[in-house]
Amino acid sequence: MTMRLFIARDAGAVAVGADDVALAFEQAAARRGIEIEIVRTGSRGLYWLEPLVEVATPQGRVAFGPVTPTDAPFLLEAIISDGPHPLRLGITEEIPWLRRQTRLTFARCGVIDPRSVDDYRAHGGYKGLERALTLGADAILADVTTSGLRGRGGAGFPTGIKWRTVALASGTRKYIVCNADEGDSGTFADRMIMEGDPFVVIEGMTIAGVAVGASKGYIYIRSEYPHAVQAMNTAISAAKGAGYLGAGIGGSSHSFDLEVRVGAGAYVCGEETSLLESLEGRRGIVRAKPPLPAHQGLFGKPTVINNVLSFAAIPFILAGGAKAYADFGMGRSRGTMPIQLAGNIRYGGLFETAFGITLGELVDDIGGGTLTGRAVRAVQVGGPLGAYFPRALFDTPFDYEAFAARDGLIGHGGIVVFDDSVDMAKQARFAMEFCAVESCGKCTPCRIGSTRGVETIDKIRRGERVAENIAVVEDLCNTMKFGSLCALGGFTPYPVMSALKHFKDDFGPATHLQAAE
Repeated sequence: MTMRLFIARDAGAVAVGADDVALAFEQAAARRGIEIEIVRTGSRGLYWLEPLVEVATPQGRVAFGPVTPTDAPFLLEAIISDGPHPLRLGITEEIPWLRRQTRLTFARCGVIDPRSVDDYRAHGGYKGLERALTLGADAILADVTTSGLRGRGGAGFPTGIKWRTVALASGTRKYIVCNADEGDSGTFADRMIMEGDPFVVIEGMTIAGVAVGASKGYIYIRSEYPHAVQAMNTAISAAKGAGYLGAGIGGSSHSFDLEVRVGAGAYVCGEETSLLESLEGRRGIVRAKPPLPAHQGLFGKPTVINNVLSFAAIPFILAGGAKAYADFGMGRSRGTMPIQLAGNIRYGGLFETAFGITLGELVDDIGGGTLTGRAVRAVQVGGPLGAYFPRALFDTPFDYEAFAARDGLIGHGGIVVFDDSVDMAKQARFAMEFCAVESCGKCTPCRIGSTRGVETIDKIRRGERVAENIAVVEDLCNTMKFGSLCALGGFTPYPVMSALKHFKDDFGPATHLQAAE
């Protein structure tokens, strides 16, 4: 009987040796004359346990980790004899960190072979599209609206409203665009889903095409994600071969095709209009709005543009029902959010759960506090443009409105943890510097305000006229927040002002720190 092992080909797992572990198992099995099959999956998202090796047993998959190549021969012996092993974690789904999650979007990630349409279908894939093809556009739009799904890329705009606007827009051609330009620090959910369950993104985009009358879609992936680019291109080819892309999708009268485009790494191209400019072959510069992309988007045509996680949530909504999805969450934040725990944290990885869990639960309970063992001082939520929250705000529920009420952002769901050694004045400077480097340069508040911000914070850190220069920074932040064309300049004030508000001692005259090199 062939032994079946599951080892991730996810970039995060590969970075810590998953390919070497897979090779070591192949070699150890060959020496023993044992037949094994190694299925290269996506990651389960328990990154502190990668490389994770799972073994198929009658009781379910049994996990071992983190495994090194030198562990392979001894681990193989333990598997054969069903004996104890120090790396044995038990049934994978029973690992507490995984068991307490509510995995709707990531249900298949780490479970299936991401290159196999048959494996995807065997685990519930394409049921959403099959139902969508029987419903028609109006009913699909009603389901998406009823689900309460909001954009998972930053602003949290209701997905159903965006799709309906495109559906009602007049145009000879319409487009579906997936924003996979995941550039926020501490975020990796888009990459994980594209590498571990690419068909769910394809299915979600195809349903969007049916709903709004679009026959062409583009997936814009940042160049720093070569594994995701390869995974999506492989899955697109497989979906075409199985009749789920191209003419007559799923045996219907609808046609829909997809193409991957690779960006050059500009952070500003995560902003939807800059992304569209780049897709059209031009430099990624922000467009003034209106017109909205829903009316005049890609090539001047009505365009649905959503984040990877937004499209990935759609198949569950159509297959499992809008109400089933909306039953999770709180207030206007419905469904689940794949939250990414990163930075100085003991248990880093992806944790999908319903909206409403508190920031403190995520950092202290699920994340296990800092890896260094020092006290948590600050947490940044929402990428490099997100606010810094001190421990006093750890009772904040993970909810769009709850964070906004405390001058914060959920953004793409990334959480970066800092211990008590962090210099928050330096972090505020970094936010301004990041904006200055990444600005497309089109609007003055972003282009000039961020540069002046770096200079002024340097003066503060040197102890020069601290009170006056803090007033200048606050004024710059106000101008950038309300005068910038897009969120790059408009959101940079969040980390700066939160650092000033919650960690003001770091900006005091007593600090007298040197300016950054």
